[in-house]
Amino acid sequence: MIHEFTNPMPIITEHGKGYVWYVRDGGGFENDIFCVILCDGGQVKHYTSKQISVEKNGTLEIHEKNT
Repeated sequence: MIHEFTNPMPIITEHGKGYVWYVRDGGGFENDIFCVILCDGGQVKHYTSKQISVEKNGTLEIHEKNT
């Protein structure tokens, strides 16, 4: 199953910042696969859920962790 985001979600990858375009369900035995458009250059790459993190976003109440 594929879910396409109406409003792409800003995320951070090992290759820099980007936006999740859609996510594909990996099933019960695999990680979900995220299709990401990178901000720098517009490359389209695929990542597992372990390879990305959601960028801080006040609207979604996602903040940097205070240590």
